[in-house]
Amino acid sequence: MIRCDNLVKIYKTADLEVVALQGLDLTVEAGELTAIIGNSGSGKSTLLNMLGGLDRPSAGRLFVDGKDMLKFTERELARYKKETVGFVWQNRARNLIPYLTAKENVEIPMLLTGRRKPLRALELLEAVGMSHRRNHRLEQLSGGEQQRVAIAIALANRPKLLLADEPTGSVDTKTAALILELFNRLNREMGLTIVIVTHDPQLAKKVSRVVAIRDGRTSSELIRRASYAERLAELERETAAGDADSHEEYAVMDQAGRIQLPASYLEAIGLKGKRRVKLQLEDERIVLASPERSDESK
Repeated sequence: MIRCDNLVKIYKTADLEVVALQGLDLTVEAGELTAIIGNSGSGKSTLLNMLGGLDRPSAGRLFVDGKDMLKFTERELARYKKETVGFVWQNRARNLIPYLTAKENVEIPMLLTGRRKPLRALELLEAVGMSHRRNHRLEQLSGGEQQRVAIAIALANRPKLLLADEPTGSVDTKTAALILELFNRLNREMGLTIVIVTHDPQLAKKVSRVVAIRDGRTSSELIRRASYAERLAELERETAAGDADSHEEYAVMDQAGRIQLPASYLEAIGLKGKRRVKLQLEDERIVLASPERSDESK
């Protein structure tokens, strides 16, 4: 569904250049639920804006649903934003029109394509658990309810890709868990490809795949060992034993053979801040060690 090859984004002002992405590689399969994490300024929101057709790369290649987004005309880009991708913003004011009801808000994207479908709007509100609040306006809904309506709006035109920018950033922990479960259910039942940007690594670990971005590059991935069905079966056991780590972590290597190692790993073995490391090959393993250490102490 998504393929990014050596993606670069440079923002220019009169006397300043800011490199937001510097050679990012990423692949997301159709029907996959992926969370993207990274510190502020890492490039994750820039990536999401490009996937949503809100910004264009400075260099590299970007394909969504088999289409080369760098070759889109303005008309093709407008159609893509209406028909292929749905967007859920952290700022709920960008999702909802306050003087309309929940149902009327869901109908807006359909009107933009000339297809008003009241029954479809009701079906979507039912899918996100908000049919009983369909006639309520923005100020009559809680933060979590507003976000669920926003998800229904994003699904109005049957997108193939759903993007969510910090969808749980302004709600409490309990509501955040409910919203994340909703994303999981939509992914399972509709086969929808979902990409979520979040700053919360603990929340991200509740999905099957987590991609970490650092300094504008894909640096590492966490991939769930078990399937979602197996995870559901283990849920009670994990709850009793604490939040056990159910993911394996992988460093991501680009086409030039470069990798970024997690800072916590480097700190644990005393390599954080060092410009050179000792490198050697041992039985199909690559071993990194401090150049000051002896072979026995590494």
